[in-house]
Amino acid sequence: MKRTLSLVSAFALSGCVVGPDYVSPAPNQPAQTPFASAAAPGFVAQEPPAEWWHLYREPVVDRLVREALAANTDLRVAAANLRQTLAVLRETRTQRLPSTTVSAQGTYARTPGASLGMPDLSFENETYTVGLDLSYQVDLFGGITRAIQAGRADVAASQATYDLTRVTIVAETIRAYADACSAGLQLKAARESLRVQSETFDLTRRLELGGSGTGLDTSQAASTLEQTRANIPTYEASRKSALFRLAVMTGKPPADFPEDVAQCETPPTVAQAIPVGDGASLLARRADVRNAERKLAAASARVGVAVADLYPNITFGASVGSTALALGDLGKSSAFKFSLGPALSFSFPNVAAARARVAQAEAGAESALATFDGTWLTALQDTETALSNYSLRGQRIETLRRARDEGQEAARIARLRYRAGAESFQVVLDAERNLATVEATLASAQADFSDATVTLFLALGGGWQTPAPTPAAAG
Repeated sequence: MKRTLSLVSAFALSGCVVGPDYVSPAPNQPAQTPFASAAAPGFVAQEPPAEWWHLYREPVVDRLVREALAANTDLRVAAANLRQTLAVLRETRTQRLPSTTVSAQGTYARTPGASLGMPDLSFENETYTVGLDLSYQVDLFGGITRAIQAGRADVAASQATYDLTRVTIVAETIRAYADACSAGLQLKAARESLRVQSETFDLTRRLELGGSGTGLDTSQAASTLEQTRANIPTYEASRKSALFRLAVMTGKPPADFPEDVAQCETPPTVAQAIPVGDGASLLARRADVRNAERKLAAASARVGVAVADLYPNITFGASVGSTALALGDLGKSSAFKFSLGPALSFSFPNVAAARARVAQAEAGAESALATFDGTWLTALQDTETALSNYSLRGQRIETLRRARDEGQEAARIARLRYRAGAESFQVVLDAERNLATVEATLASAQADFSDATVTLFLALGGGWQTPAPTPAAAG
């Protein structure tokens, strides 16, 4: 028995972990410097805050985000998937523990004497057996170690998926809120244009009745008025759509949208420079990049699992028990039995299959590496694009505001000159059409800018950090 234990100990001490040792490619990725588009005004190199939505400084935004994080169904799905991955890891870790089997058996048998060379006799007897069997697989070549490493990486990847879901829910909740407010702003602009054009229509009708105007002027004013009125249902539909989406994001039926948001006419804006960080910090923040990196780590570990199958499988087993012909004799020392020893198994015909599994695992690791490289490059592209869009759309709003102010002045002068008989009605009509177009374009540009702000924060990856315990921490 001592020689057996010494043999097992020698096997364990001489063991090694086969397969590649994982080294993250993240530090060697390109563009770990300031973003090219971050040199524009409106950005600072500081790290984005974890709860970036507080930069809006709007209690309504904070409230909606809290409701979404507490009740959104997609986040519940992600949390359940993370708990499932944690449970799989716990199961994998049990491979390091011995397995035990407890058995008990009682039989009554009759044996013909002919089978023993005594044809005229027969034998009847009772047999009782109890036993405890224990087996332990020696992780000589690290197959179990690599499987646990893969399981840990899977948990981290699932945690990143949970974080990505959380970031997306926050962003889409704020986007729905911004869309509802933007539609309210567009409605406000359209109704203001409608008011101004209604006054012009009334003026042309009075002038026509007084003999100083024409039916053509009145008809043209009425046509412009109705074209503006036709835009209002479109904006109403957009607002309702955003409100329904917001209700579902916060875990409520569509009809239970917040009434205060339904009255909003000012899209949320960040009244300070946007902190953007740099490429290296983006690599650590973006949940999709972390997910891809952890999946690569898992794929690398599974190469080791497959390589370990090329080597012998060593199992250490032990058994104790008692066998007796009478139930009362099971406790006697004469009925006691035991066995102890290692078992070596190696299936030579299946080596080709094991090598094929190694090739599959290696190809999977190469695919995961390519996915990581692609995810990182896409993250950089998304961020640079979002930075550029945010900056340029902000510039567009400033230009349109100047155009709106000039258009208002032009329409005012045109109406005054028309009343005085110094201009034709066509000049008034053109001025008011231009003003209505600029007002609508400005409202649309402000909606685009609000959307670009949310897209920028989503691209920067802020919001996955949270002081609250995550499902992974709970596991």
